[in-house]
Amino acid sequence: MALISSRISRAVNIEDLCELARRRLPRIVFNYIDGGAEAEWTLRENRRAFDAVTFRPSQAIAVPTCDLRTRVLGTDLSMPLLLAPVGYLRVMHPGGEIAAARAASKAGVGMILSTVSGHRLEDVKTASTGQVWYQLYLTGGRAAAENAMRRAIDVGYTVLVITIDSTVIGHRERESRDGMEQFLRGNLWSKIPFVSDILTHPRWLARFLLDGGLPDMPNIVTPERGVLRVRDAHTAMKRQAFSWSDMPWIRALWKGPIVIKGVLTAEDARRSLDHGAAAVVVSNHGGRQLDGVPASLQVLPEVVEEVKDRAEVLMDSGIRRGSDIVKAICLGARAVLCGRSYAYGLAAAGEPGVTRSIEMLRNDLERCLKLLGCPSVNALTRSYVSVAPHR
Repeated sequence: MALISSRISRAVNIEDLCELARRRLPRIVFNYIDGGAEAEWTLRENRRAFDAVTFRPSQAIAVPTCDLRTRVLGTDLSMPLLLAPVGYLRVMHPGGEIAAARAASKAGVGMILSTVSGHRLEDVKTASTGQVWYQLYLTGGRAAAENAMRRAIDVGYTVLVITIDSTVIGHRERESRDGMEQFLRGNLWSKIPFVSDILTHPRWLARFLLDGGLPDMPNIVTPERGVLRVRDAHTAMKRQAFSWSDMPWIRALWKGPIVIKGVLTAEDARRSLDHGAAAVVVSNHGGRQLDGVPASLQVLPEVVEEVKDRAEVLMDSGIRRGSDIVKAICLGARAVLCGRSYAYGLAAAGEPGVTRSIEMLRNDLERCLKLLGCPSVNALTRSYVSVAPHR
């Protein structure tokens, strides 16, 4: 444990945490975090888009302290960051969503809990002293979704995040090739080709087995079958996905703010607002759904222009550094969501790994602001960046 803590403390960026996660996890599990859909063009494009944005600093301006605080949907955050909803975190580390929620609340940032969580939404909320939002899939059907929303309301979740880009699961070739599908949903015989990979990671295997193996989906409870088994999750998701016609009954049950996640066009931004969204998340699901769509950062200005002041705009996909957060805010985002960045940390070291990932992003963000000559994230504007024409 001391050796792991030492390595985490020596990690200087998210890529270091990624490498630690690669060593800690069987390949089949690591590629679930790290991979994208099909040829992974959009996955790569998410990073290239940040490379196309350069800074225009105001030099020789002393900024002894920077104010990183912001406010998102009435929630005060210590920096413009929320941990994005990531499924199956408990497979990466037994602490899973509970460890992430603890780290987020201690850091003063938000967290969005995935429907596809291995921990009960009540337990995740109890673990946090800060803001935890609930992300909704209609996996299991309307009755299961209503059950989860009522439970979330009862324990104090204040914001509902609806993901709209998952009518089917993207074809994630790296996962299929390396065995995540078979590991999660196959029978015993289908897992045999991956035994050697698993056995070469005894620390992960011991934690996995002591935690009871593959977790159920305790936030997806159907009247017919009870708690959904992980092996049935993909099939259940295919049966019913969100459509705009679902908004009236969701809105009737959920009285708090609703966020629409997965917006990539002005048209969908407009539809989101027309259906009562308080915020939208410009997102391509980290390049894990439809390959060939543009980078989130590239379409962010289009969505901001459409929304104007009628709702808040958040962004995810591709965030690896605090300077990425600055670029997103300069282009109009109120805050960003990070998924892989903290999932790498969780896989590497549990809660301390998540804490370290947030700490890295915070330090990067503060340093970037000082070098830009900008005293506050709320003072960032388009004037601090230049965007190269898309090629």
